[in-house]
Amino acid sequence: MAKIVTVGEIMMRLQPSGYKRFMQADSFDIVFGGGEANVAVSLAQFGEDVAFVTKLPRNAIADKCVKELKGWGVDVSKIVRGGDRMGIYFCEKGCSQRGSNVIYDRAGSAIANIGENDLDISAVLDGAEWLHWTGITPAISDAMAEVTEKILIEAKRRNITVSCDLNYRKKLWSREKANAVMSKLVKYVDVLISNEEDCKDVFSIEAENTDINSGVISQKGYEGIGKRLMGKFPNIKYVAFTLRESVSASCNGWSAMLIDGKNVYKSKKYTIDIVDRVGGGDSFGAGLIYGLKNKLGEQNAIEFAVAASCIKHTVEGDFNIASVDEVNKLAGGDGSGRVQR
Repeated sequence: MAKIVTVGEIMMRLQPSGYKRFMQADSFDIVFGGGEANVAVSLAQFGEDVAFVTKLPRNAIADKCVKELKGWGVDVSKIVRGGDRMGIYFCEKGCSQRGSNVIYDRAGSAIANIGENDLDISAVLDGAEWLHWTGITPAISDAMAEVTEKILIEAKRRNITVSCDLNYRKKLWSREKANAVMSKLVKYVDVLISNEEDCKDVFSIEAENTDINSGVISQKGYEGIGKRLMGKFPNIKYVAFTLRESVSASCNGWSAMLIDGKNVYKSKKYTIDIVDRVGGGDSFGAGLIYGLKNKLGEQNAIEFAVAASCIKHTVEGDFNIASVDEVNKLAGGDGSGRVQR
């Protein structure tokens, strides 16, 4: 059975070609994506044995989605089929000073209406060493929040390492509800992934001397957030922060920090000319999981995660199509972008 399990919703992504705006579109390109599915695909490219768990309807669109995941090496045997529809999101890619725009059409999706007996949680976690989820999953519906909690309880009973990306989505739930639900669920988490904005939205914890809109980032401020999170949730072994310096929608400074309660590990910083930033945080999470699971050491793990995510920002679609060798080459210092012959 799969050694890594990710649980969440995958959606059909519809986007105008290139950098067209919604109002200019006369057709839409189709890809698939969603936080935990993106992590699963990335890990599969790294050679990991990974399964993605969700609920999808029985129709040809969902069949295409499952085929896509399977084609990238993800174990799809744990996907439950049923319900009326899969979620959709529309994505208008930003450029320069115009930010990207996302419109959700996911109400009433199969996973939002999941029943308590739809998932055999014991079977889902059979043989697993690592479980990954995001704050998007319990935000989908109250039913999915309850299922998430049951999965986490069983994962901890089995001593499975649990990672979570806070991933606050204001279009799915309020800050008050996110705080109430995530405060219950994060107590089962070993590795917490976040950024300053999500910590502020979910737990009302801010970094001092940091302004994400102007790109001013204080390392000491993030260290302070990490200490407060680990004080609030003593089960957490690692807190990781992605540090995005937004020059524009097309150009970002990109780095990260990993905190273990005693030490702080800071990655190198990349300046990225962005092709598609959707899935950037998920690719970081996958890289961090790979680094920690394979005991690369904390510094190497954070360098691997940031380099993997740097590559993802240059790849169209939600999925990060990058190998371990590619990531290691970039992490090792080769970011020239020269043609490989």
